[in-house]
Amino acid sequence: MTGAEGDPRVQELRGAVARLRRQLAVLPGELPDRVAADDELAALDAMVSHGMPEVPRLRRSLLLIAGAVGSVSALSLALAEVREGIDRFGQLPRAR
Repeated sequence: MTGAEGDPRVQELRGAVARLRRQLAVLPGELPDRVAADDELAALDAMVSHGMPEVPRLRRSLLLIAGAVGSVSALSLALAEVREGIDRFGQLPRAR
């Protein structure tokens, strides 16, 4: 594999996204933003699958996903894995 496909960060993030999607799918009970979270996870996976993603866009997706599922403790570890996967692509520059 070459390019983004061969980048271990891509594979790690795709795995983390897949785990969060599976856990979200089997989560019992009502979650008002379940569809929004799943849609954004699908978009995140597609973004990472098609070339090197832009860090600001990754972070925006993370904020949307965290806003949708962040209060669900059963998803906290999987969400943390997604965040860690995004962090591997680099930090945003600090404001001065």
